[in-house]
Amino acid sequence: MPVTFYYTSVTGNLEIKKQQQKIDMTLTSKKIEFEKVDVAASEDAKKKMREIAGNPTALPPQLCNGDQYCGGFDAFEEAVEAEELNQFLKL
Repeated sequence: MPVTFYYTSVTGNLEIKKQQQKIDMTLTSKKIEFEKVDVAASEDAKKKMREIAGNPTALPPQLCNGDQYCGGFDAFEEAVEAEELNQFLKL
């Protein structure tokens, strides 16, 4: 099952944009199959993201594998730096 990358296409927050770009570029460069889901385009997608994350106020970017929550940007970045991305993404 591919990794699901929850992001938003509508944000005024430059930091969130940078985080989303870094996740996208990293997954692409490592040839990891992923599906992008825009929570700005679907209220149902936002609800599902928050349900999987176990946080009713979670903001994108968030990553999961199926219904298994992987984490947000900080945890993603730590996994990349520790060369543990596959474990983080539950691959």
